[in-house]
Amino acid sequence: MPDLDGHPSREEMRFAEVLTALADPLRRRVVAALAAEPEGTERHCTSFGLPVTKATLTHHFKVLREAGLIRQIDRGNSRMAQLRFADMEARFPGLLALVRAETD
Repeated sequence: MPDLDGHPSREEMRFAEVLTALADPLRRRVVAALAAEPEGTERHCTSFGLPVTKATLTHHFKVLREAGLIRQIDRGNSRMAQLRFADMEARFPGLLALVRAETD
């Protein structure tokens, strides 16, 4: 069962949901950008420069969170995104390297 913030546990992460989340090029761009950062890096959702409305941005990050790709952390009045690198690597080894290689 996902936690109170909607993050699934490692065991609850489903390949189909992860692939669905990564099917969108903007979401893939977010994951690739986070994968290029040192592990544990947190970034504000607007820092990715996605050309979408605030509502659409919220939707994209919800999809990534519910698939288990990112963890969202509240920092005061803002929300930061952090790649769940260790969880993804344990559950789907090599997938993040493929996403990152696509943008290299």
